[in-house]
Amino acid sequence: MPTFFEVVSPGFLTTVQDSGRFGYRSIGMPVTGALDQYSYRVANLLVGNDENAACLEITLLGPTFEVHGSAVIALNGALFQATLNEQPLPQWQAVEVKENDIITISEAKVGARGYLAVAGGFDVPMVMGSRSTYIRGEIGGFQGRPLQRGDKLEIGSPSKEPLQYVGKLIPSEYIPRYDASGIVTLRVIMGPQEHCFSQKGLQDFLMSTYTVTSESDRMGCRLEGTSVEHLSKGHAQIISDGIPLGAVQIPGDGMPIVMLADGQTTGGYPKIATVCTVDLPLVSQCKPGDKVHFLEITQDEAISLLKEQEDKLHKLQLMLTPDASSTARHFRVMVESRYFDVWVEER
Repeated sequence: MPTFFEVVSPGFLTTVQDSGRFGYRSIGMPVTGALDQYSYRVANLLVGNDENAACLEITLLGPTFEVHGSAVIALNGALFQATLNEQPLPQWQAVEVKENDIITISEAKVGARGYLAVAGGFDVPMVMGSRSTYIRGEIGGFQGRPLQRGDKLEIGSPSKEPLQYVGKLIPSEYIPRYDASGIVTLRVIMGPQEHCFSQKGLQDFLMSTYTVTSESDRMGCRLEGTSVEHLSKGHAQIISDGIPLGAVQIPGDGMPIVMLADGQTTGGYPKIATVCTVDLPLVSQCKPGDKVHFLEITQDEAISLLKEQEDKLHKLQLMLTPDASSTARHFRVMVESRYFDVWVEER
């Protein structure tokens, strides 16, 4: 009988997510996927999964599961009050669970979203190349919707022996800090429509502190604060064009909206800037009431930050991989600014 998790309580908003649904934006399908890709990817590494394995994204108040079978799990992301059989459940660490164990994930103390990975991944159907839930479209994930009480989530077959990963710790510098008491800095590349804003509007955008509103969701992080002034009323809207992940739209009221994974693929509000990829997890971990401000960087700086993050994740993968009998040696090479992994079998 396959291992499965039975939902005792679904929490506030718990959905199946993976790395995203790519290649369909031309027909209006959002990328979807985990909002905090860093925490999601590390969770999969901790249990020996492929980086694209389906996990659960948990928002603000988590679910309770009863385990049927045995498995290895990892809970990452926001700092939750979480227990395994009423004992503290460590985060950012692989943990073994067994038949009839109860996993309880309660309130998020710091941050907003957590990621529960299980060795083998959550076995839900692929839709358009992804297992991610797109709630508005009612596709993907578990029946195209958030989890409900009584749902039974089957676990896939692990590609590696998961017990090898149990108890492995990762260095503290690999664990993000979501400081709820401070102001979150979001690094942005200006444009593509910064010409639609007055000089005062551009200065206000970069010099002001904004507050995350309760209207924020997987589609976009809505902010309130100093209104960003358009160049004129005629520049408050543009001919609809593509919206990249992390685009900061400024509608007519001047309040920024950071577009996230479930955001629409095109839109008619001008985009003053785009949050760099490595800072998108920070956006996803903001709760209503948290404060953010924007810092301008160059495209080259954003690319460099992304390369640093990918190198960091690669090093972490090597740390977590159990010693194997294979004599393959690993090399990482860069060709035309892109990294490629190469394994050479020694003889």
